[in-house]
Amino acid sequence: MIKDLRTINKTGLIENRTDFPANLNESPSAPPEWQRELAQAIRDPAELLRRLNLTDHFPAPWKPNVGDFPLLVPESFLNRMEPGNPHDPLLRQVLPDRSELASGNGFTKDAVGDIDALQGPGLLRKYTGRSLLITLGQCAIHCRYCFRRHFPYEEQPRSREEWQKTLELLADQPDVEEIILSGGDPLVLNDRRLRQMVQDLAAVPRLQRIRVHTRLPIVIPSRITEDLLGIFRETRLQPLFVVHANHPAEIAGECPWSLQQLVRSGIPTLNQAVLLRGVNDTTGIQAELCRRLINLGVIPYYLHQLDRVQGASHFETELPLGPRIVAELKTLLPGYAVPRFVREIPGQPSKTEILDVSAD
Repeated sequence: MIKDLRTINKTGLIENRTDFPANLNESPSAPPEWQRELAQAIRDPAELLRRLNLTDHFPAPWKPNVGDFPLLVPESFLNRMEPGNPHDPLLRQVLPDRSELASGNGFTKDAVGDIDALQGPGLLRKYTGRSLLITLGQCAIHCRYCFRRHFPYEEQPRSREEWQKTLELLADQPDVEEIILSGGDPLVLNDRRLRQMVQDLAAVPRLQRIRVHTRLPIVIPSRITEDLLGIFRETRLQPLFVVHANHPAEIAGECPWSLQQLVRSGIPTLNQAVLLRGVNDTTGIQAELCRRLINLGVIPYYLHQLDRVQGASHFETELPLGPRIVAELKTLLPGYAVPRFVREIPGQPSKTEILDVSAD
């Protein structure tokens, strides 16, 4: 997430002069469309509500300090919200709520044990055969339930030089075959920096696969360009993309097109969703989400129980609800269209699948 928008140029977000212009009439030095949309994203809750004709419903919206997980909503995502609906499921995911100030029992700043899993700057290791890179701290949208909303991104590497020690540590791990690019969101990196990172990782002999965890194809579909796809066609590593959509209304506008570009380019693409109270906590909503994904060739992968991060307790559902929804999905959809319901428990060797509806 972007904690301070004044650092945006220092992270290489806008600094990208080698990308081909999205419009042939534009100057070659103009930033790509997706970067312009990110730079112009809404950051003021009052403006967001005004655009949605909701000022009367939230006359004094809560506005967190810039350094305290501010609002960030790109235009493409805003355009999929329903004007005049204060309960819109996309709006609920991004609008700051004073409920975030509640200190829920058992909710912590490091809900998934990321800090204990750090092996070096920007390098996390939780599971056998896989390591994860915190590529940068920026996202294209600020989801209010984000499990890394308190992560110390400022302590992680930024330049290629700072990444060298991390790459050396990674090369010394003999069992690691897969590297996961996370953040923040790795696709906020411009193409030049992303290509260099992929090339550096491909030079680690033991690595076989590169997995990209990203919300950009959902929230700013224009990020999926031929130049971006070319980065992953060129590498010897097998690419996989894991995207993040929670509600069928997100799979609208230009989003289906962006997902199809990934799938039809030959990149296996999966979706992770989080079960959120008041957003997607019914079988009907989950079934429609799975249908829209699978119709585009995107495999529903995981449905997550909410990570118990401080500030997100108002989104938590009762634990038996998830397994019950998945059991009902199995009666409605083919097996390949049904996600597994999981939760992350720090210290466990994998995600924990929850099957028993009586779980407590």
